[in-house]
Amino acid sequence: MAGRLVAVLGAVVFWSGALVCAERPAVAVPADSAVGAGPCASDPVAKHESLVPKTLDVPIPYPVLTVLPPQPPVSEPTRITMELPPDPCVNPCPDLTDGPVPPPSLASRLGIPEVLLSPKPFYFGIPGPGPDPGTVPPPPARVDPPTEPAAQSPARRAPRVGAVREVAKQTGANSVNRTDKRWQVDGTDLGIMWESAPGEIATVFGDTVGRGFHPPGGMGTDWRSNVLAFSTDRDLSDGMTYDRMVTDDRCHAAEVLSSRKLDNIEVTTIPTSGFAIGDRQYLSYMAIRTWNSIPGTFFTNYGGIAYSDDHGQTWTKDPHARWDNIFGLANFQVSAMVPNGDYVYMFGTPNTRLAAVGLARVPKDQILNTTAYQYWRDGHWTPTGGFAAATPIVDAPAGELSVRFDSARNVWQMSYLDTAKAAIVVRESDSPQGVWSEGTPTVSVLNYPELYGGFIHPWSSGSDLYLNISTWNDYNVYLMHATVD
Repeated sequence: MAGRLVAVLGAVVFWSGALVCAERPAVAVPADSAVGAGPCASDPVAKHESLVPKTLDVPIPYPVLTVLPPQPPVSEPTRITMELPPDPCVNPCPDLTDGPVPPPSLASRLGIPEVLLSPKPFYFGIPGPGPDPGTVPPPPARVDPPTEPAAQSPARRAPRVGAVREVAKQTGANSVNRTDKRWQVDGTDLGIMWESAPGEIATVFGDTVGRGFHPPGGMGTDWRSNVLAFSTDRDLSDGMTYDRMVTDDRCHAAEVLSSRKLDNIEVTTIPTSGFAIGDRQYLSYMAIRTWNSIPGTFFTNYGGIAYSDDHGQTWTKDPHARWDNIFGLANFQVSAMVPNGDYVYMFGTPNTRLAAVGLARVPKDQILNTTAYQYWRDGHWTPTGGFAAATPIVDAPAGELSVRFDSARNVWQMSYLDTAKAAIVVRESDSPQGVWSEGTPTVSVLNYPELYGGFIHPWSSGSDLYLNISTWNDYNVYLMHATVD
């Protein structure tokens, strides 16, 4: 996590912004227009962090040669049910979240950033003996799906985006959810949403830190690779209120997908999309080997699927539903999975935020069977060639995909970070394989210079498009509203 410096995202968007500075998008997003106050009137309006950080952690990697044992079985996680006070202004755990304010540093008194040099191990693993990983269930029976024609639909006109506004800060201090006080979520990102049950939205976040959090990036203690919240809030005009999070202790959001946290082996596990089929919840995720200092890049070990049969309280990473990252070039490392009709459609890119989008589909009853997937290739659904042969349906660069089927309009909608346009863009299509419309900017780096994300709220309807974005300099999640014609 320490390797995720501002350069990883900030540099790529600044670089992209420089390329398009002469093509300023028509859509403007006032950076300080949010409702911004928390759930009680005493909360100050949330302000965006300056691009000049108060504190900057500079990791100093040093090599560590280690004998890497097999990963032991995941132990049964601790889960508790936490009742929040009826009054949202009451801090439920002041003993955990209200510590003494540290005295100002010399750098802050001088008005300059405080630079912290942090030695961090960078591991080189040698396989060796270790704990028995336990009995691994056998893979699903192999199937051989046929090759079927799948012509593209005519291209739609690019969506017309009107007014865009920041609705509310969703996470962190002074947010509408006071996640720092209620669940010790001081800094986090992404905010990927899906309908987990009728009338309920699940939201999963990426790397999360608690006490000692300071931006840019997720710097601080109590690092969790991901956390999960649920909401029944139908009125999004003033923000999205979370009813609860999956917790493992008082006022403490639990990590739901584990990771080894060994840089250059498996540093973290990041969710990329979620969906529900009946009573089972699914998460696609990427197992990150290491973050990279080259802007917009990171390296994965594989992209995988996890599932939960207790409504998100505990999760199982399926050992066979994985797409290995062969030579660092394999597709479907970062995936957005969408159920529609008899199939689940998987939109995916290789690792990095700079690649093209491929497409696959699988019957709903075979989601965890990789041999049942058909990949869209040159006008056909086919298993031939596998995931390496999928024809791009959207050209590079695309990062952090979010895709949904808008049943009210009978239209597919896609949102992602387009670093060439230096903005989160939205596209539409009449079929998952396209032809997809041109991308229209919604939120621009001209207003949010260290922008990423762009995850669509499933209950967006009509001309109202709600989406979550993250900013590296704030390292928290914001709900945006765009008017789309």
